[in-house]
Amino acid sequence: MSVSPAPPLLLASTSPQRRTILQQLGIPFDVVAPDYVEHDPPEADAEQLVRDHALGKARSVAADAGDRPVLGVDTTVVLGGRLYAKPTDAGDAERMLEELGGRTHAVVSGLAMITPGWEHVEVELTRVRFRPLTARDLASYVASGEWEGRAGGYAIQGKGAALVERIEGDYLNVVGLPAARLVRLLAERFAGTYGFG
Repeated sequence: MSVSPAPPLLLASTSPQRRTILQQLGIPFDVVAPDYVEHDPPEADAEQLVRDHALGKARSVAADAGDRPVLGVDTTVVLGGRLYAKPTDAGDAERMLEELGGRTHAVVSGLAMITPGWEHVEVELTRVRFRPLTARDLASYVASGEWEGRAGGYAIQGKGAALVERIEGDYLNVVGLPAARLVRLLAERFAGTYGFG
């Protein structure tokens, strides 16, 4: 008996990191850029914000999905109740990294999956501690340009790994997709379809 291939998820994201993680997990997917504008007030509630953004991204492409599940993800960085979204320029990135240096911040992601029959949203939190950063550390990292388009101004899967002292939780969540949570959701909602559950 042949097994029919799993229908590709529709990923409402242009993030190369999210594509790489889905490929790593062997989950088939197609990419559609979300038609959704993020608004990140610095004092917003992080969990509610990432939930709203993830769901907004997923809903914005749902019309293109047919019966396929749509995946929306949003990630932000939080320290002391303040959100650290994507830096606007090099100076903003340096300020963020200086504030994160020697401290523990939270990487908070919203994961939304929707189908024509249901919508499901979850939140994942990973704690990351940076080592104390010198002016040279900051200048060198900012000069690399890796901070561009990254919540909190760093990429843990790149040179940003050198900034990190310790991590508690899902590493892939810090990269950009809470993989353990996604696998559990696919196992529960689509047992066997995507190779899980």
